[in-house]
Amino acid sequence: MNIYDLITYVQNRFRAKVRFKWTDGTAISILRHPYTGQWVAALMRQWNDDLGQWNERCDLKCGRDCLREPVPPYLSLPFLVTDEHWAGVEFGPGTDRSVVLRLVEQAFANGSRAHGCEIVLDSQAPSRQEASQDTPIDFSLATDDADNDVPEKIRQMQRLFEYGSGTPEQGRNQNFYRQGKFMEDYEDDASWAGHLIRYFPTYHSLNVPQLRGYFAWRTHLRRGDWHPISPSLAYIYLYELLNGIGIASPQDGLDKMLDFEKNYLDSGYGNAAMRANLHRWMLEFAVLNNLPRERAVACADSKLIQLDEALATLLHPSDRADEAVVSALCLLVGKQRLPLLPPRGMHLLAETWRYALPRYQQDGKDLFTVCFGKRRLVAWFPFSNAVYHRETPFPETEYQLNECRSYLFRDGKWHERRFDKLQFNLSFLGVFLTQLDLRLRRLLKTGHYLKAKPCDFWGLPYFEAVLAEEQRQQAEAARPKVDIHLERLTQIREDAIKTRDSLLTAEELEATELPAQTAQPAPADLPVEKRILLMLLHGEDLKDFFKASKLMPSVIADALNETFFEDIGDNIVECDGDRLSLVEDYIEDLKQKLDISI
Repeated sequence: MNIYDLITYVQNRFRAKVRFKWTDGTAISILRHPYTGQWVAALMRQWNDDLGQWNERCDLKCGRDCLREPVPPYLSLPFLVTDEHWAGVEFGPGTDRSVVLRLVEQAFANGSRAHGCEIVLDSQAPSRQEASQDTPIDFSLATDDADNDVPEKIRQMQRLFEYGSGTPEQGRNQNFYRQGKFMEDYEDDASWAGHLIRYFPTYHSLNVPQLRGYFAWRTHLRRGDWHPISPSLAYIYLYELLNGIGIASPQDGLDKMLDFEKNYLDSGYGNAAMRANLHRWMLEFAVLNNLPRERAVACADSKLIQLDEALATLLHPSDRADEAVVSALCLLVGKQRLPLLPPRGMHLLAETWRYALPRYQQDGKDLFTVCFGKRRLVAWFPFSNAVYHRETPFPETEYQLNECRSYLFRDGKWHERRFDKLQFNLSFLGVFLTQLDLRLRRLLKTGHYLKAKPCDFWGLPYFEAVLAEEQRQQAEAARPKVDIHLERLTQIREDAIKTRDSLLTAEELEATELPAQTAQPAPADLPVEKRILLMLLHGEDLKDFFKASKLMPSVIADALNETFFEDIGDNIVECDGDRLSLVEDYIEDLKQKLDISI
């Protein structure tokens, strides 16, 4: 941005007349309000012999709030005016036009309620007394509708304009809303094919042919006939939607904005800046009208949503897939593509982040805070780059857009709670991603090896821990597993008895019958595991029982211990060769579970 951009803006925005008196040398000129004689801006230009270019600066009476941290490099203390209500602007390629124009608006709001002013661009700066004695200029709107061919509705609309209502910005917005509601259903058929470029265009900034051309274009648009028009007039239509003009409800207003993008912007009309503004306004419109969160997310700028999704992924990586975690790292670091890694490499990289997240600490901060800071509450100015007026005040509210971003209205002001890019430690995060990519390519022998830059890689211990865990799991998976199903022991025993009976002679069968028990015998129809436990509780010797049943004591012991481990938390049976015995500490617990008393 340069100083002439500022002059052009003031000329169009405040309908100022400009007299150029600058010579080729150093120039200092004053921009003032005619009603109060107060200075609004001091414009400075000086030739720099060393650089071979003009140094352009200005002081603005916009207050010092703009100099609070973080301060952009093009803003500073004033260069010429030594007053606490002024700030300085250095013009150059890095000067943010939107920020400077907002400060200009603030300067005019601080200086006067006037609707016209004169810029004197002279090589000599007038004194404050001289400035206050200059004659104000009348800036009544000049139109080219000298004839009487003006629709009465438009005449009535023009008469609705009120001068001196609030600050210039407030007056502009209120007049637009008042006139727009009055013309909400108006239709016209007088086309206009001219080209108009204005900042913050309104009905009041158009002459009659332009007004009729706009309303004719809007008439066709509402009937589904979309065709291009001068960008400033297209912006007036979007301003109408933001202000609830020509819509049945907020939902309908958002639908009409989406229709504008589909039928106008997607058809090649407008430009990228208009699309970016539209997505910003759709999100702000959804928040201010408390529309469903899903609609706000769908309409918002995709880059903003991707940023929040990436932050949420790295904040809760255990809930996300490996590729999603790596994609989030790449997006935030600024890499265009994922590392050239196979699925195992993706898993190791993502798992290292998951492992380090709850363990890394630096100066009392966890890993996520070190990389991205904490969510901050910052001032939020919805529709600050549009013409917008609301008749009723907002209620106190909080609108949760997603896990990482919300909007609050408290004490008459809007705030946004979000992670601020200015707090991101991307170099720290970049070391993590680059060094892991380097090691994984060498480990997996894939892709081109990256050249390592000497650095203290803080993530190496976590990477090695993840590798060790992977090796442990692989070793565990390689071990043979034996599944013991206690409920099948009875069936196994019965099958074994049938097989034995089919092979033994009568004499052998008689010899294998269980000897008579002197103690109280357990019922023969009980499941085998319960019979064994009852026999153990009665102090019986199971040697002959195991021999007759063809059951292995060690297998029976393992099965019983596994069955009761969840309830008791320890082994209940000990096996010594072919003998079983109950652990004395758990005998009473077993009696309760078997519901017996001995």
